[in-house]
Order: sequence, then C-alpha cells, then structure tokens
Amino acid sequence: MKNAYVSRIWDDVRLKNADQPEFLQAVQEVLTTLDPVVEKMQKDLEPNAVLERFVEPERVIMFRVPWTDDKGANHINRGYRVQFNSAIGPYKGGLRFSPEVNLSVLKFLGFEQVLKNSLTTLPMGGGKGGSDFDPHGRSDAEVMRFCQSFMTELYRHIGPDTDVPAGDKGVGGREVAYLFGQYKRITNTFSGVLTGKGLQFGGSLIRTEATGYGLIYFAECMLWKIEDNFKDKVCSVSGDGNVAQYAVEKLIQLGAKPVTMSDSTGFIYDPDGITMEKLDFVKQFRSEHKKIDEYVTKYPSAAFTAGAKPWSVKVDCAFPCATQNELDGIDADMLIKNGVKLVAEGANMPSTLEATEKFQKAGVLFAPGKASNAGGVSVSGLEMSQNSERLSWTSEEVDMKLRQIMTNIHNNAYTTAEEFGMKGNYVAGANIAGFIKVAKAMIAQGVV
Repeated sequence: MKNAYVSRIWDDVRLKNADQPEFLQAVQEVLTTLDPVVEKMQKDLEPNAVLERFVEPERVIMFRVPWTDDKGANHINRGYRVQFNSAIGPYKGGLRFSPEVNLSVLKFLGFEQVLKNSLTTLPMGGGKGGSDFDPHGRSDAEVMRFCQSFMTELYRHIGPDTDVPAGDKGVGGREVAYLFGQYKRITNTFSGVLTGKGLQFGGSLIRTEATGYGLIYFAECMLWKIEDNFKDKVCSVSGDGNVAQYAVEKLIQLGAKPVTMSDSTGFIYDPDGITMEKLDFVKQFRSEHKKIDEYVTKYPSAAFTAGAKPWSVKVDCAFPCATQNELDGIDADMLIKNGVKLVAEGANMPSTLEATEKFQKAGVLFAPGKASNAGGVSVSGLEMSQNSERLSWTSEEVDMKLRQIMTNIHNNAYTTAEEFGMKGNYVAGANIAGFIKVAKAMIAQGVV
C-alpha cells in the first residue's frame, strides 16, 4: 500500500480490529490492490471518507438464541447479522450455522460480499449472518426450534427491500424453509425475504447448482482468454458439498477430468476420473451424512488419504471449494511445482495471501472467490427478481442468465485490470471493478 490515504486506513483497521484475523486478511487483500484507483479518484474519495466507511459495517446485530433440544434441555447460541454496505441495494448475503462462526468470520464474509454483489451488476448490497449453532447430528425438530428462535429476533432487521438473507454453510433447504415459515408467521406476509427457498414457495431452479456451475463458467472464460478450453484437463476439487459437487458436474460436462474431492477427514484421488455415475454416488452418500472415504468402498481403484488436502496431486486446474484458508503457501508451491495452469476459488477466501501471491508470481491464472464464486448470489438475485414479478423461470433460462452474468464478471475483472496496467491480474481487476461501483454510489448518497 503505497498511497498514504490507503495506508492510513489500513493502520486504523488493524488497530480497531486486532482480534479479528479473518476480517483483517480480507481487508488487506483488497486494500493492497486499490492504490491505482485511489490515486485516480482521491479528490472524491478522501473528502467523502469513502474508504473509512467502506471498511466499517453499517450495522452489526448480535443476539442470543435460546432453544430446547429433544430431551428438554435448554441451550443458548449466539446469532449475528452483519449489514455491511447498502449503497447499491438491500443487504444480501447468506446465513452460516457452524461452530467457527464469530464476528471476525462474518465481517470478512460480509466485506467480501459487498464486492462480489457489486460485480454481479445486480442491485444488491452486502451482508452476512449466522450462528455458532451446529445443525449436524440434530433432529429436524431441534433444527426447526432453533431456526424459529433465530428468526424471532432476526425478522425485525430484515425485509425484501432491506436485507435478504440466504443459505450458506450449515444452512440448506431445510433451514431456509424453517426460517421462512417463521418469518411468514410473525409478519403475516409472503415475500421474497429469503432466497434459496423450496421451488414450491418461491425458490429458483439452478440455485443449488449455481455456485459450482458459475465457478466453472468463470474459469472457462479464463481459459478462452488464452485460447484454451477444459477438454481433457485434469482437475482437482476440494470439498464435497454443493459447490464441489456441481463444479465437478460441470467439469465433466465440459470434457475435463476431475480426480479429487475432499472433506474434513481427508481426500480421495481417482486417477481414472470422477464420472457422472461416481458423482451420483457421492451425492447419495453425502445426503446420508457419510464421509468422503465411502467413495473407495465402491471404487477401490481410487485412494483415500486421511488428514490431508488434495493439492499434492498433479493437475492442470485446481478448484478450492471447501473453506477459508484451506490452501496455503506450501500447497501453492506443490501445485506450481506440478505444473498447475489455473486456480479458481469456489469457497470464500480459501487461499491465504501467501498462496495468492505465489500463484500470481508464477504466472498461474488465478481467480479470487469474490469473482469466481459469485454464481450463487447471482441466482439469489435472480430469485429476488422472480419473487418480485411472481414468476418462475425454467432451468434453461436461469442457467443462460447465470452463464451470461459470470461471463460479464470475468470480462469486467479482466478489462479493469488491463485498464489499470495489471493485465491478467484478476484479483486486482475484481477488487477495483467492484469497489468503483460501490464508491461512486457512496459518494453520490453523501456521508451516511
């Protein structure tokens, strides 16, 4: 950060948020790329305190969530909603139910969401929320009671024109449905206040597949830029949830050869490639909450490596789709040594700053999550549009719109990087393109 204004903001952020490492990492990653645009716009940015406001959430809501388990025991969890920036539209971002949820994680996710939503070109601000509640191993009745208690507090802070949450880690179709039902009960309204809903009550086709499909559409654009494609490309994918599953599915459809998937226990490597039949098996045992090593019970030619990540496998393309900071500098070194050509993030901030820098220095095509995994929130935005119009589009219509949005995000990031003298730097291009739109809206609306 060479610009004095940017450096001053970074020093202030570090001082105020010293106990929030994930948030600091996200802010640092963005601020280190903004020098060129700040130099160009500083006469408007600094007097309007745009950067100061850009790195500070508009509102942070924290509340207790009391609920009772099936044995009658009472429990208390923390609930959160970080409403980060509404300059270009209502707050939009998922709810995460997981033990690692805390203010730092949600602020980082909300901050990233602001830029991600800006890149989609849809009118959505950025926010994130959730709880340290763990739905795994809980009965449907326990999850329902928790969701109803959570929404009983959250409902007063959200609305179709104010804040539209969605699902995220630990919050799937079941949880969204319970949350929506309680909101409807309390407010006596049927509105598009949540996305990721069931198809029977306002949901959108392709929403489940959107993040994984969108990731591969974005990566395909990157390959097209160098006159290449996915045909016969060997690919590693981490994770085994929705993002990973549908990234693998789209890779297969485009002629690539995905060879890995993973979970918290380790990873599987199938040198013959994961086919549609094999992927269907993964979907089946994942729906039964079984671990990834179940794969080798049916396909013994594959290998399971316990307690490890898939980045040691020699591949052409890598797609981290599991969780934040899953790919570090050592992993990046292994991938680079093995000749990886492209890395695109399917999860939120899955690569450490060190890993990102190593990929860029080695000339590896690298796509940051705020651009490449924007497919999920893009289709959430399309769900909002369908809800507003009381329409339901076909799978083909939604998929076509998704592909076009991801192509536009790619082209915007690419041309912006080129405009600011950093051709091929998708990190800088995405950060700057997303920031410019939000910053101009913030300036126009005054210091609020």
